Amino acid sequence: MINKLNNRLDGLYLLSNAKTRSISAENKTGEKGGGGRDGGKAIEIAPGETAVIADIRDCGMINSMWFGGHIGSELVIRFYWDDLDYASVECPLNAFFAYGIPSNVNHFDGNFPILNSIPVVVAPCRGMSCYWQMPFRTRCRITVENVGTVPLGHFYQITYTLTELPEEASYFHAAYREKKPVALNEPYVVIDGIKGKGQYVGTALFAKLNKNNSCWVEGEFKFFIDGDDLTHPTINYTGTEDYLCGSYAFCVNGRYHTYSTPYAGMYSVVHSDGTQGSMHDSFMGYRWHLLDPIRFESDLRVTVMNIGWNETTTQCAPRTDDYSSVAYWYQTIA
Repeated sequence: MINKLNNRLDGLYLLSNAKTRSISAENKTGEKGGGGRDGGKAIEIAPGETAVIADIRDCGMINSMWFGGHIGSELVIRFYWDDLDYASVECPLNAFFAYGIPSNVNHFDGNFPILNSIPVVVAPCRGMSCYWQMPFRTRCRITVENVGTVPLGHFYQITYTLTELPEEASYFHAAYREKKPVALNEPYVVIDGIKGKGQYVGTALFAKLNKNNSCWVEGEFKFFIDGDDLTHPTINYTGTEDYLCGSYAFCVNGRYHTYSTPYAGMYSVVHSDGTQGSMHDSFMGYRWHLLDPIRFESDLRVTVMNIGWNETTTQCAPRTDDYSSVAYWYQTIA
């Protein structure tokens, strides 16, 4: 059912008893007829403060979210479903929208990277949107914490539906991880510790290179499903670029080539000296499993090795680059 909710457009003409509401700085409760009553168009969050930007006590589903203004890792977004005291989503705000390395891009110089996909859109200038369908049965609470040292302001719009849910509707989760640098010969863990029944629906991957090498993408994405031992996963992709639906190191005419599609992309490359393979290149990519969700019955672990191709030795070799990522999945709440 969730997969249908995520992807079907052919039922838009069907009438229903669902009610559409939207929360913003101008209507902080999503109240019917409440638009423009709450003052400013943006909110400011003081250092160390956690702002509750949504608290919906009903049954329904978030349909879309848009954020603008300050979008950076100093802001941490969390989602709590049905009065749970732990967050099912916890990510730096920028990373949640698959924009994991914001400090490397000048927002106003015309080179802002564009992510043009079905569930997530990154658009000029610092416009962040997502269309993940997020069901909740009794309550949805969303907070944003400022872990920085100065007050930060941002705009937001959270559009949702008040409606009944099918029994099989599961809960949306997202988790941020980072390892800087990845330890030599050790896998980078995208996510582990998932317990319950569900389906994995996407990965956002961010990498910053710490040494010169013509290629960094030979690491294999591995999905360990329902008790797999840590040497033989059920699903094993050929390499990092292949998992992101590219090939041969995204290389066109001797340079990394960016792309953004409905389901996968490597949409941002920042070079320190204008050449491929230069020191401190950084990359932002994504893979959405909208039509090919990875289903699990009891547990899931996702890893990738930090391996590159060394043209001098003509062999694959382990690397120690900086990796960070966001994993997205639906599951029963365990």
